[in-house]
Amino acid sequence: MKTKELILREIEVFPEPYLKEVLDFVRFLKERSSERGIEGAILSEPVLAEEWLAPEEDEAWDDL
Repeated sequence: MKTKELILREIEVFPEPYLKEVLDFVRFLKERSSERGIEGAILSEPVLAEEWLAPEEDEAWDDL
């Protein structure tokens, strides 16, 4: 059985107040995940910029 199915099976018997907490936690994880994606992109920008600004890179794109 997949994890998602197990989670759904478990929450079927939860009382409403607990389901609200589960929903809050899922939303928290979703937001944290998207923030990490943005942080990763920002942190990698200087490293990628070094490659993008290299003369060899310009030469590679001259024909396009």
